[in-house]
Formats: sequence, C-alpha cells, structure tokens
Amino acid sequence: MRAAVLAVDAGNSKTDVAVVTAAGEVLATARGGGFRPPVVGVRAAVDEVAGAVARAFAEAGVDRVEHVSACLANADFPVEERELAEALRARDWGVSVEVRNDTFAILRAGVAEPRGVAVVCGAGINCVGMRPDGRTARFPAIGRMSGDWGGGWGLAEEALYHAARAEDGRGGPTELAFTLPAHFGLDSMYALIEALHLEHIAQARRHELAPVLFATAAAGDPVARSLVDRLAEEVVAMAAVALTRLELLDEETPVVLGGSVLAARHALLDDRVRELLAARAPKAVAHVVTARPVLGAALLGLDRTGVTAEAQVRLRTHFG
Repeated sequence: MRAAVLAVDAGNSKTDVAVVTAAGEVLATARGGGFRPPVVGVRAAVDEVAGAVARAFAEAGVDRVEHVSACLANADFPVEERELAEALRARDWGVSVEVRNDTFAILRAGVAEPRGVAVVCGAGINCVGMRPDGRTARFPAIGRMSGDWGGGWGLAEEALYHAARAEDGRGGPTELAFTLPAHFGLDSMYALIEALHLEHIAQARRHELAPVLFATAAAGDPVARSLVDRLAEEVVAMAAVALTRLELLDEETPVVLGGSVLAARHALLDDRVRELLAARAPKAVAHVVTARPVLGAALLGLDRTGVTAEAQVRLRTHFG
C-alpha cells in the first residue's frame, strides 16, 4: 500500500493527523477539534478524530493504511489505551492499531531513535521514557492525586494563592499581588478573585497567569522565583526517575523538554532545569523540542518496520 501509517496526535484542544508512506513522504494532513473522552465519551471523541481522518484520506486518495499510530490525550493508563485502541480498530482505518499517551509523540519527535525521556509541561505536567527494546517508563499524571505539581494551570493556582494571601495579610509580601490583577486591567487581588469566581473572566484564561508569574520572577520577586525553582525541581525529579527506571542514568541520553511552558524557554526555568539535571543526571542531554507532535506519532508508526534515515529526514523536513 502507498500509505504506510496514519499518524494521529490528539490533544485536549486539537487533533492533527497525517498519512505517510514508508519512505517518509507526507501524502496528506488534516486538523480536527479536541480529544476529550472523559467529557464527551469515547465514541464522540473518536468521531472528532474521524472527521480529520476522512479529510486526510480523501486528500491522500486512500481508504486504509497498514498501521494506525495514535498518540492520544487522556490515555493515561494501559486500560485506557486498550479501550481507545479498540474504538479505533472499529473504524477500520488500518490493518493494525497502536495507542499511546500523547506525551510519547513529543518524545519521539525530539529524538533520533526511540530512546530517551521527555518531560512535558503545558496545561499540566507529564513524563515518559522509552528504549528501543520496547521498555517504557511513565507516570499516571492525572493531577495532585497522582503526585503531580506544576503545569500552567498549577502555576496559575499557586500564584493566585500567594498573591491573595499577600494582599489580605495572611502571607508574606509578593509583587504577584499587583502583577496578576494588572494583567487583566484590575487594581486588586480581591477584584481578580471576584472576576474569576463570577466568570467575568473566563476560567480558561487562567493559563495567561503563568507568563505573568515568570515575568515577576525575572524581575526579582522571591515568591515568584520560588515557584519557578520548584517547577524546575519537579521537571528534573520526573526525568531522573524515568532515566533510573530505564537504566539510562549512566548513559548519555536525550531528555526532551516540551509543552508550552518549557518550550517558551523562560531563562530562569531553563537555566535551573539544566543546572539541577546536570547534578542529578550528569550524562543527560537536555534540549527543547518545538516540532509538531504528529511527527512523533508518524515516526513511532514507522519504527515498527525500521524507519530509514532518509525517511526520518523527509518527515522532519515536512513538519519542521
């Protein structure tokens, strides 16, 4: 078949699909809406993917591929991966189907072979690792109950917490009490808290507070700086544990940093992550990946038959 792999990268906010050949040629791409099975159910979530797949298949002139490589948000446990794989098999898009958590797509997009660790910090935080022999390392990464701290949403909550307490006297002083409300044109934390509570400011806009936190830290605020330092510690802790589980701690190994928070390359965070990683995992080689994760999903699909260097170059050139 001309089309070897249907690559799917489905996140909470958008879905990217690509139809590629074994030689790494991209026959078609398409984009769809967010993939949120916990909110809408598995069937409706897969329906959203199906629309993008139909457009890509039509453009590529195919109705089936050899393999479906799907990296999906909310596939946090093996049982969820199996359930979602069954739902994709029912669509008959390919001879075989493999579902992974979407963090694996970011990892594979950032490494030359399926070997390394990725820490992703966007709305939340997650970490995965893999070796060519198929061994993986991962975390549940479903929030505080699974031991997570960080991500854009978590940083926003921490910043609001400290700013609110600074304004009313329960906590120590921090410039966050002024910079956070000022971002929304407000003059106090009380006004910001009220606006968020009454949804005069949409809850979805809370993620805008993470860059304000980093700017406040860069300006020298000790409280904001402490939150940046803690995030760096969390990133390195996850990476070091994954490297240890995969017995890669003593080998030169790539550590891929991805997601909107890490990809923004905030100097304080980036420098602190590298400093702590050098101390805890001296042979780790950290770098930020900005390539579209659907590239990683495609490479994971081609890994099944042994992706050639030429095919990998073609794919990376296409997706940038």
